[in-house]
Amino acid sequence: MIRPPAAYAPHQAFVAPARSHAQLWRLVAGLVLGAGGYILLAQVFYTTLFALFALFAPFARAGAAVGNEATGATPFDMLALLFSFGAMTLVLALLVTVLHNRSALTLLGPWRPFALQFGVAAAAMVALSLALVVLPPWGMDPPMLPGLPFGVWAALLPLSLLAVLVQVSAEELLFRGYIQQQLAARFTSPLVWMVLPSALFALGHYAPETTGGNAIWIAAWAGIFGLLMADLTARTGTLGPAIAVHFINNVIAMLFTAMPDDLSGLALYIMPFALSDEAAIARWLPVDFAIMLTGWLAVRLALRR
Repeated sequence: MIRPPAAYAPHQAFVAPARSHAQLWRLVAGLVLGAGGYILLAQVFYTTLFALFALFAPFARAGAAVGNEATGATPFDMLALLFSFGAMTLVLALLVTVLHNRSALTLLGPWRPFALQFGVAAAAMVALSLALVVLPPWGMDPPMLPGLPFGVWAALLPLSLLAVLVQVSAEELLFRGYIQQQLAARFTSPLVWMVLPSALFALGHYAPETTGGNAIWIAAWAGIFGLLMADLTARTGTLGPAIAVHFINNVIAMLFTAMPDDLSGLALYIMPFALSDEAAIARWLPVDFAIMLTGWLAVRLALRR
């Protein structure tokens, strides 16, 4: 049996609240009920949102209907999509309370370390991102395309940042919080509690209908990202660093430089190639892998972990 390294000692305290109700049937039931509850609550959210605000949303498409928000092609669609992840957080909170008899806040880890580590990790990621912009090579060839007008983008930015935070927090609470904690409460080996949630995270990013021949590599990117976030969680004993890294990553990918055919409604700039451009994506993926690993190392150095 592979045992966790000494650097993962903080993970024991992170997992401790899950140990009293760690039966596997509870986890399986939680995932099944959670999926159904999320789908139902998200549909209620979308139906209510479009019914109340479609006439007043200046950026909504004419004739927008429930289900069109999945493309994220307009600010209205993107905000609806991102805030819908709040349903996942609500369902998780209910499941943890009812099925596992513990506070939903235990998914985050101790609050003070969580807040401090979130701040340090976010600052490290912002510093790294600025360094990548300032250092050569500069720009892209061909150059990026304009997205939202700057005034509109800036006016929406506070709401956009909150929406991205809702989305990434929900995903981290599910994969590195709920699933990782419950598995670690039953199994000692990191091969179980790190790899299985990351594999599920990767599966959720496998979209061959959109990304074609690069689908497996984009899913692999997501799986490795999940492993790195699980590693940061185990080293620190909170979700703070994982949420911070995920947040800054998605802010850049959704609010600054989005793909033209994928979740571009809130972006200031649009990439000069689409997800469907297999050759361009294949050239960009190694760079993206390198940036992901550099970000993980930067956060570890900043946290001294």
